[in-house]
Amino acid sequence: MPAPSPLPTYLYKILPTAPPTPLPDCLPLSDLDRNDGFIHLSTSEQVPETADKFFSEFQTLWLLKIRYEVLERGTNGDGKIKWEEVGRGCFAHFYGGDLGKGNVDGVLEVRKSRSWGESLRLEW
Repeated sequence: MPAPSPLPTYLYKILPTAPPTPLPDCLPLSDLDRNDGFIHLSTSEQVPETADKFFSEFQTLWLLKIRYEVLERGTNGDGKIKWEEVGRGCFAHFYGGDLGKGNVDGVLEVRKSRSWGESLRLEW
């Protein structure tokens, strides 16, 4: 499936625990990312539904805010974004690269009110 048009300014990585401070050059992969062979990412529009579906039991989440063009350009020539159809939409998957201080624009801590959909307001 093709990438969304227009392309998002930011992609987000949802974390159930706080990342290290300061961010290292390379964050460890989640078990899911390691098993699937890519890093799961979401657009701002996808984050609330993904959080409700996979992280509903958590009251606090951390989001890595990643500028799309930085991942697309790559750091040291590594990594590639592929837009792939997953049951409920087309999601960005980051292959062959790492996330860390070289490509993460910021870390957002978000606390849930009633649902993640009501708690998250992100930049596209």
